[in-house]
Amino acid sequence: MTVVEQRTVLTGFRGPEIPDFDVVRSCVHCGFCLPVCPTYRVTGRERSSPRGRIWLMKSVAEGRLDLLDPLFGDEMTLCLNCRACEAVCPSGVRYGEILEASRAQLVQHQSPTARERLLRFLGFQLLLGDMRRFRAANRLLRFYQRSGLRSIARRSGLLRLLGLEQAEQLMPELSERFVVADGSFFPALGQRRGRVALFVGCVMGTAYAHVHEATIRVLIRNGFDVALLTGQGCCGALHVHSGDPEGGRRLARRNIDALDSPYIDAVIVNAAGCGAALKEYPHLLRADHGYAERARAFSAKVRDVIEFLVERGLAVQPGPLPMTVTYQEPCHLAHAQRITRQPRALLQTIPQLQLVEMAESALCCGSAGIYNLLRPAMASTLLQRKLDNALATGAQVIVSANPGCMLQLEAGLRARGVRVPVLHLIEVLDCAYAAAPPAPGRETAETG
Repeated sequence: MTVVEQRTVLTGFRGPEIPDFDVVRSCVHCGFCLPVCPTYRVTGRERSSPRGRIWLMKSVAEGRLDLLDPLFGDEMTLCLNCRACEAVCPSGVRYGEILEASRAQLVQHQSPTARERLLRFLGFQLLLGDMRRFRAANRLLRFYQRSGLRSIARRSGLLRLLGLEQAEQLMPELSERFVVADGSFFPALGQRRGRVALFVGCVMGTAYAHVHEATIRVLIRNGFDVALLTGQGCCGALHVHSGDPEGGRRLARRNIDALDSPYIDAVIVNAAGCGAALKEYPHLLRADHGYAERARAFSAKVRDVIEFLVERGLAVQPGPLPMTVTYQEPCHLAHAQRITRQPRALLQTIPQLQLVEMAESALCCGSAGIYNLLRPAMASTLLQRKLDNALATGAQVIVSANPGCMLQLEAGLRARGVRVPVLHLIEVLDCAYAAAPPAPGRETAETG
């Protein structure tokens, strides 16, 4: 007797977070998105392109395709949400919005696996929901790295047995000290030009605390007071990208409450993904009558640190830094925020530094939040392509501006046994300032 598998059929989108059909049908299927889409470039499949995925969304909305069809779910999760298609779309299709809404639909109506339930509880709720717990977990990870337990776990095969080998390889070296949003205040050096709040976030405050410290030094040297306002936390980007917009909204409200101050000229972000998320709070909170207007005012103040320094201009010129660098463009800086000219302009202010452009600098590296954990095969293919292009330049340093990209590149270089440092652009500028003579009337400041 043949047993026929029974599967729930669900036609049409339903419930909250339905993709906006006006946005879906604004796609004219012109094909401009195809050359810039990472998954289309790798697979060559029409369905794995932005216009192909939009056709799938339209098919679900019109009842011609089952929402729970495995093909639909596979393509919505195969997309990196890099937003490169938005940057070239002549129709201005807001692809990120409808992709995230489609993922939210899948989360609402699919039965999660045990791994997915564990990830949402441990990662999104327990750790990212509370920065004290997040830092405590990072201290344990730091002990694991420093104590020799890491070597034991790797040699024993325990990581492979637990399915954690890939995640452990991507783990960054945790900083000796963390940067905490504890109300600290760093006064400007020389003539004061304004006051800003630094968005501390989660990974940047622990794995890349040294980048925060460099950011503070660069800002105060350029005449800006820097405040680490209490109450802020994770930006919520991972929640929204993974189909949990309500979790993202909870974090957005918290950050607005913490950082929305009339005494602050700008909210400075040095992580491209966080900056894009904070700038998109107005869309995330559009139906929240208590926060919709506050979100618009708040997001108008958000600036990536590179964008901010180019807008305001450097008060002090950096010193010479004789090195050759290549720049890897973070997707959510180049495509979501459309910040492409400013990083290059800032690098060009450094005497004796030579910027060598890599091929496909704006093509995604495969990190995409936690994509490299969920889709390791595609992420690895894109990473190898990125590393090939970066190393072909002969640059001494690879420069980026987002923690996810930096983690991905560092892991790939370690696996190849290549010792090329990956630095945040602000670290490079900070090094150049260390080489510059002190300006008249200025004193050296430490971040503590």
